[in-house]
Amino acid sequence: MKGHFGAIVLVVVGVFFLLSNLGLLNLNIAELLRTWWPAILIALGVGMFFVPGSKK
Repeated sequence: MKGHFGAIVLVVVGVFFLLSNLGLLNLNIAELLRTWWPAILIALGVGMFFVPGSKK
């Protein structure tokens, strides 16, 4: 899972946008971000623990 967090996030966001554009998902992205922005920050922070870094 190390290093794949960014790729997983991009795939999930892309799937949401695709489903929304196809009319299969009625989702307001602005409302979603307005509501869940703290959880997004937490997820990004947790994801940084799993990204391989320098060995200092």
